[in-house]
Amino acid sequence: MTRALIIGGGISGAVTAMALRRAGIDSVIYEAYPTGAADIGAFLTIMHNGMDALRAIDAHDCVIRHSFPANGIELVTGEGETVGLRDFGYDGVTSPRTVTRAQLYAALHDESARRGIGLEHGKRLVRVTQSGSGVVAKFEDGSTASGDLLIGADGVHSAVRGLIDPESPRPRYTGLNVVYGYTRDTGFPAAPERYRMIQGSRAAFGYTTDPDGQTYWFSRISWPERDRAELAAMTPSQWRDQTADQLAGDRTPAAQIVRATDDLYGGQAYDIPSTEVWSTESMVLVGDAAHAASPASVQGASMALEDSVVLAQCLRDLPKIPDAFAAYERLRRGRVERIVSAGAGQGGEGYRTWLYDHHIDWDAPVTA
Repeated sequence: MTRALIIGGGISGAVTAMALRRAGIDSVIYEAYPTGAADIGAFLTIMHNGMDALRAIDAHDCVIRHSFPANGIELVTGEGETVGLRDFGYDGVTSPRTVTRAQLYAALHDESARRGIGLEHGKRLVRVTQSGSGVVAKFEDGSTASGDLLIGADGVHSAVRGLIDPESPRPRYTGLNVVYGYTRDTGFPAAPERYRMIQGSRAAFGYTTDPDGQTYWFSRISWPERDRAELAAMTPSQWRDQTADQLAGDRTPAAQIVRATDDLYGGQAYDIPSTEVWSTESMVLVGDAAHAASPASVQGASMALEDSVVLAQCLRDLPKIPDAFAAYERLRRGRVERIVSAGAGQGGEGYRTWLYDHHIDWDAPVTA
């Protein structure tokens, strides 16, 4: 049986492993961090196309159990006026779901383990060498692993991307800080199963309410790029005060929601518009390692899920690994680069229809 080494235990790593198992390919996931994702405070929405990709490999139920619906959005101005309503309902397509990253990672890791897939923590990749027709990965702790191919699912700051092509592009700062928070305060209108999206005078803000009455909120704020040390030193109260200041003055509950929050997290957003080289004869990239979109696209997780399933289909149907990698890139590059462009504000009107209606038929054969 073909054996794959998957670098990165996030969304794309876990789902790639499950898709490969369904395709008859063995794999082990190697995660750099020593523990799971309990310290990750962000949440995300998996859109129709992402849920469709999960359903292609029967992995959607575990996500549904740990999430809640996001059935539409309400567009609100900084003056508090509702200017649009958009319903996300599509016949035959699983509804978008909102879930914390920690819950999503735990659900996918549990499902991977149930399917017999190994996950090793504390394995930070430092080098990859060719060994006959396969690869050997060496990790920072001195251990090694051998396989027929290696998949870089290690995110926007991917180590594998640099090993595939030392001239690969560095992540580009989008100009946005994204802050996430949770509050049980009830002094403002709830938004159950829907996102209330507020375009404030200085920052964008959105929130939704989970079935237990807790509000999940985020804000996208234009700030100059700061170094990692400065970001790491910021306290929750500093994030709260800076975010609330950006939202103050608008006739919306945004600043009030932020000030009622103690549990919040912030960071800088990066994208990668295009990566010229996706693969070698034995290594390939998936998800944010190959293409990262601005958070405004709400497509990072869903694109990664599509990648995972399509790559597994290509490896299932094309016996030569380089041929499988070439087919995977041919099937994915145009779509993901269009999504990244649209998320950066360069896409045309109506792009969401082709985006959300995307369907993966697991049984459809892939040809070279």
